[in-house]
Amino acid sequence: MMKSFNMYIPTRVYFGEGAIKDLNIEIKKYGNRVLMVYGHGSIKRNGIYEDVMAAFELGDITYVELSGVDVNPRLVTVNEGVRLCLSEGIDLILAVGGGSAIDCAKAIAASVYYAGDPWELVTYKTKIQKAMPLGVVLTLSATGSELNGNAVISNMQLKEKRGFSSEWMWPKFSILDPTYTYTVSQHQTACGIVDTLTHLYEFYFSAKDEAELSDAMSEAVMATVIKYGKKAMTEPDNYEARSNLMWASAVALSGMTNRGKTFEGFNHAVEHGLSAIYDITHADGLAILAPYWMEYVLDEKNVIRFARFARKVWGIVGEDDMKVAKKGIERTRRYYEYLEMPSKLSHLKIDDARFDEVIDHAFLGETVGHLKALRKQDVRRILEAAL
Repeated sequence: MMKSFNMYIPTRVYFGEGAIKDLNIEIKKYGNRVLMVYGHGSIKRNGIYEDVMAAFELGDITYVELSGVDVNPRLVTVNEGVRLCLSEGIDLILAVGGGSAIDCAKAIAASVYYAGDPWELVTYKTKIQKAMPLGVVLTLSATGSELNGNAVISNMQLKEKRGFSSEWMWPKFSILDPTYTYTVSQHQTACGIVDTLTHLYEFYFSAKDEAELSDAMSEAVMATVIKYGKKAMTEPDNYEARSNLMWASAVALSGMTNRGKTFEGFNHAVEHGLSAIYDITHADGLAILAPYWMEYVLDEKNVIRFARFARKVWGIVGEDDMKVAKKGIERTRRYYEYLEMPSKLSHLKIDDARFDEVIDHAFLGETVGHLKALRKQDVRRILEAAL
């Protein structure tokens, strides 16, 4: 049975080459003072920084910079952003980057109007009631954070990494120029591909949700990512490939492909445990986990779902559902190997010494996942298989 849902997408999207021409117009709708949030300087090497500065000058916009956002954005950076917003009289927060910069900016926007510890918002101890306006200039196709109200923040003091969501954290606008991803490295391109695919898995492989249109959309997006992912890896400045990947990553977590579905959850819950403890790149962990999870949960009850995945996404033919399903999982693994993503935890110098911490982090209840509810001993077996 398809689940009931409410849906509202409040973000204005400017998509295509030269889309940044509308940046100053959008900013001026909310004020004149901007907090610009970005990472460790790649935007200064690839020319995007200069484009943003030109837009600021054109609109006579003043700005304050918050740079150095880490791959797993830290709570301490959120706190610094809140301080700057309050002390500098900021009107709008502009994230220039990928998911890390956007997530950090979202957390700042939600925390400005909260007098307590922002971690209380991240962990849902306090509900977000208001947020500053937020805009995005996207530089990496991966997390889809440019078109949703989700964010993930790491508290390094507690060794915790948590995702949270609020309708208040949707960007007011997102600038999506595929040419801004031409200089993204092969590994980061591959990470974006894996991240996008995993967002789709998390709802496509949900339990007993009959939402045909959502499933068909997910299959189309997955097939698109796989096709153009290969092209982007070999032709990094191919506009067709980069534009399809950029829109696919945005759509994958915008809510359009998961309506009527249940969040599966295993891959993100366990990977957040891995990156909280080991501070690894999110997609590296996802690439390792997904094929092992698929193999572990595949059974006679859900084989039809995995066989459909194999046929619709990978084009595998055959009448025996179990054989087809297993071939689909193997094709997924081989594709990740083609992308040169890590396939074992040992590739990231992770052993079993801290598995208990990883597992405890992943569990907020007695089980994790919905396609097949897994207990702690199940997750341990998956992690051990992935060593």
